[in-house]
Amino acid sequence: MKRNWKTELLCGISLLLLFGLWTVLIMHVDVQPTGQKGTNIGFATVNHGFHAMIGVHMALYTWTDWLGLVPVFVGCSFAMMGLAQWIKRQNILKVDGDILLLGIYYVLVIAGYLVFEMIPINYRPVLIEGRLEASYPSSTTLLVLSVMPTLSLQISRRGKKRAVCRAVHIAEAVFSLGMVLGRLFSGVHWVTDIIGAVLFSAGLFRIYRACVMMMDRKSGIGRQKHGIS
Repeated sequence: MKRNWKTELLCGISLLLLFGLWTVLIMHVDVQPTGQKGTNIGFATVNHGFHAMIGVHMALYTWTDWLGLVPVFVGCSFAMMGLAQWIKRQNILKVDGDILLLGIYYVLVIAGYLVFEMIPINYRPVLIEGRLEASYPSSTTLLVLSVMPTLSLQISRRGKKRAVCRAVHIAEAVFSLGMVLGRLFSGVHWVTDIIGAVLFSAGLFRIYRACVMMMDRKSGIGRQKHGIS
């Protein structure tokens, strides 16, 4: 299905609004002081029921924690690309527009993460090294689903060989899905934390892609470079 930048932007904003609604519901629906050390948990019945069903798997938690370095590496790689262009061209405004937008996008992702670290909505269902840690939205899920799709988008825009682009798209999709499922079934987050992270990251990414599409429309670059058929 073909999309223009306005449709993509509307989709992104809608997902963020849905995330906001989801957050409000978590704060007010079926809230019970049944978390670690008596902390309040929204959607307590559903969260506890799912958590009891899957249990806790710390090995899976450790595995997904280490693999969380992959999107960090991807983000740093694009940052280095932007820095190299800035140094070479001696003007930050001459850095490729989609890379500048990507930098702003990453800053917004980090800002969103920090806000929810400072204002915890839910705490983890398990103590990590004896400490309570904020759990909503799942930071690893947010990181993976915010950063890895930008790799696919940039490969679509800059890749020369279709086979390589396709391989990267498949690898990114498999990795992202595996990380989300791994984080979900590790038992270190409530299921509502994972859902919140999916909504938040999807909304932010759609808005970033809409901005890139709008920029390309003004410069006459083709639609295929956005990873949208």
